[in-house]
Amino acid sequence: MKYVEPTRIKKTINSVLSCKKPEGINPIIKFYQIFMLIITPILPLYLQLRVWNGKEEVERLPERYGKSNLKRPEGKLIWIHAASVGESLSILPLIDLLIKHDNKAYVLLTTGTISSATLMRERLPDKAFHQYAPVDHFKYVQNFLNFWNPDVGIWTESEFWPNLIIEAKNHGVPIGLINGRISDKSFRRWKRLGKMISIILKKFDFCLGQTESDTNRLAVLGAKKYEYLGNLKFSSPPLPVNKQELSNLKSQLQDRPCWLAASTHKGEEEIVADVHQKLKDNYNSILTVIVPRHPERGEEIFEKLSQYTNLTISRRSRGNSIDSDTDIYLADTIGELGLFFSLSKITFMGKSLVPLGGQNPIEPLKLGSAVIHGPHMSNFTEIVKELCEFDCAVQIDDPNQLFTEIFDLLSNKKKIKNMIENGKIYINSKKLVAENIKNRIVSLF
Repeated sequence: MKYVEPTRIKKTINSVLSCKKPEGINPIIKFYQIFMLIITPILPLYLQLRVWNGKEEVERLPERYGKSNLKRPEGKLIWIHAASVGESLSILPLIDLLIKHDNKAYVLLTTGTISSATLMRERLPDKAFHQYAPVDHFKYVQNFLNFWNPDVGIWTESEFWPNLIIEAKNHGVPIGLINGRISDKSFRRWKRLGKMISIILKKFDFCLGQTESDTNRLAVLGAKKYEYLGNLKFSSPPLPVNKQELSNLKSQLQDRPCWLAASTHKGEEEIVADVHQKLKDNYNSILTVIVPRHPERGEEIFEKLSQYTNLTISRRSRGNSIDSDTDIYLADTIGELGLFFSLSKITFMGKSLVPLGGQNPIEPLKLGSAVIHGPHMSNFTEIVKELCEFDCAVQIDDPNQLFTEIFDLLSNKKKIKNMIENGKIYINSKKLVAENIKNRIVSLF
């Protein structure tokens, strides 16, 4: 572990305490900055623990300290910061547009998860590259900004790391927020913290809300320039589909009825297994596919489902195929969700029968799958209302309704077809969002 001299920490703390910049006025921000400096000696241990838990890549740990083995490209550098997989995928069309707008521009994308880094290695276009975001520590953020010296910085959704935002602005970087999202819970929490969020939001040269509701909340919390140009998630391309693998899976599936439980979270897999058992009473050959949101939970899920003695479980991560006796196909792999949206005409979106806010219901619509979701969709409140208006998704409130709705769809192919067609109409109504947001970003150059 790297040793940090106490005198160095003390000097830095004193410099923060004596700061006369506007952001130093807020006691919560100042406390946060001091706290991050005090824990400097244990941050390397924290990162090493994350390595041991499979949450960091050991060879890329220097990036967490704001350092890199790469070289800054010559020319304009547009830095975009996103949290994880969902946010990263939604900005891919925007990255393409920014690079096409200026052939001398490069895009640096920062995220904080291994899964997002893995996907971005595969999907980022030429002249765009990925780095892990630095830990939100004064020194590491400064290392990052001094090394990359970006021409503009763009944040997505709700990644409000105080040091990263404040220091970027102090560094002279024009910054903007796109697809800004403020959940009900976050809105209440930020209001309790008083001026802290206002100070952070005022640093942005513009704030674009993900929905009109999010835009209004950004204004209430203190954003000085706010606007609604549409939800960037609509502009993201469909998830990738390996055509050969899809053909193989269809061959294995044959004519069996099938439904998909996508992006499931802890507590939902057992519900899905219970629904499967009920469906078997009428559809003896029914296949249920489960794609967990976090594939690393595969072993845990497999052990729980194996307790259902009358069910045969196959695991994709182990190379198992879909056999005639397979009840549940556990697709615990990374980056293949699009494959299973394409395989199944019925998709239940997870994280919605547990109070966690839901997962993106737009992705299955783009690949021709009718959508069912639970009541906990606070991350997509306005989208859910629109899905209902266009009649391309169904909300269920409990496991019994999940069984009833899937049973109904399996016996009513016309209803499935209508929902899928309505989904296409809905998606087409949301074109040009990425182009409008690109133009707003370009205004910062």
